[in-house]
Amino acid sequence: MLNSTSKHVLHCALLFGLLIMFEVFSGGIKVNQNSFVIVDPWEQYGTLPTIVLYLLRVLTFLTLPQVLFNFFGLVIYNAFPEKVILKGSPLLAPFICIRIVTRGDYSELVKTNVLRNMNTCLDTGLENFLIEVVTDKPIGLPKHRRTREIVVPKEYKTKTGAMFKARALQYCLEDTVNVLNNNDWVVHLDEETLLTENSVRGIINFVLDGKHPFGQGLITYANENVVNWLTTLADSFRVSDDMGKLRLQFKMFHKPFFSWKGSYVVTQVHAEKAVSFDNGIDGSVAEDCFFAMRAYAQGYTFNFIEGEMYEKSPFTLTDFLQQRKRWLQGILLVVRSAAIPIRNKILLAISLCSWITMPLSTSNMVLAALYPIPCPNAIDFVCAFIAGFNIYMYVFGVIKSFSLYRFGLVKFLACVLGALCTIPINVVIENVAVIWGLIGKKNKFYVVQKDVRALVTV
Repeated sequence: MLNSTSKHVLHCALLFGLLIMFEVFSGGIKVNQNSFVIVDPWEQYGTLPTIVLYLLRVLTFLTLPQVLFNFFGLVIYNAFPEKVILKGSPLLAPFICIRIVTRGDYSELVKTNVLRNMNTCLDTGLENFLIEVVTDKPIGLPKHRRTREIVVPKEYKTKTGAMFKARALQYCLEDTVNVLNNNDWVVHLDEETLLTENSVRGIINFVLDGKHPFGQGLITYANENVVNWLTTLADSFRVSDDMGKLRLQFKMFHKPFFSWKGSYVVTQVHAEKAVSFDNGIDGSVAEDCFFAMRAYAQGYTFNFIEGEMYEKSPFTLTDFLQQRKRWLQGILLVVRSAAIPIRNKILLAISLCSWITMPLSTSNMVLAALYPIPCPNAIDFVCAFIAGFNIYMYVFGVIKSFSLYRFGLVKFLACVLGALCTIPINVVIENVAVIWGLIGKKNKFYVVQKDVRALVTV
């Protein structure tokens, strides 16, 4: 069996090999006269169409910042770290509250996962912890000294009118509700998120270190029973995003330049109170993004936490689409908010612009083939690099998510090929999400199907 370093070296070799092949075949690297475009677009296509073609080509560069973060994150840091080793005794760890927020629609799922996560913590040796379930509707969580059910009253309102998950999270910080001390820690999970022993050890190391009040780690989606192969393979891109961009921004810069996710969020109580989830409508649709940007603006630091957690991708394409739409609308509200200084959200804004202009970028892929235009070699090289690397993100996500030893070589390679085949479908869904997100109402919070048992009918 290959060790961690060998796997990382092979991954880097595969990455650079695919990038070089893509550069050569797409014309990013000129190897002969056939690689050059010899047409005069101004004469052949006309002035206005040529201007449009060049503007569409320039839009490609909006994705460059996050592509570079992903690239260096996947290359600089070991992409296949070994099992997390505890740096101190779990008995010496500060108090940890594992907080799960739910509407209460999937009570059996929540109760099952609470029990699983509790056992995972105990198996890891963690003793000083509590699992809180914050719900809009009572779920009947069994009484236990390590669990607590908090029902958010219907009449509860925050000072700024925060809604949805942000409202529930802010309720937990009220003096009459909160039972934690300022030096305690909170691990925020979605109702379907499962801890692993590796992630618990990573969290223990993070809180024992105590240098940064905020942290986050990797989430994978191809664990246990896969419900929807199409959405799971499409989410392989998110796995690469965690191991690349997220890890680089937190390990090297300790800042959430591009925001973070809403689950596997670890915070120290005093910092969470200072930042607050009470951020009005702008901070209610993508409360995680607004919180990260506000913490960044207040000077708080972040770090990457070793060890992965498990979630499942959306069960249907409709949920997949709705999820992406909500993310875009929520991030749009954050970028537009006057409460976040421009200097703190500039990279997030560029990333959002690249997402919003995705329909134009997609059309550029077609138009570039039909109506080629000559560009400086550097531009052709960078465009090919961006396209080739984004394709590799799907490949790496599969390699990271699916075990070769569990699936076997044939099924493993089929998963890699399947992820590549989902790219066109994913592009279509992302384009629809952009258009729908821009023209639709932006103060809704769509919750995807979480419990696979609810899909089974008798």
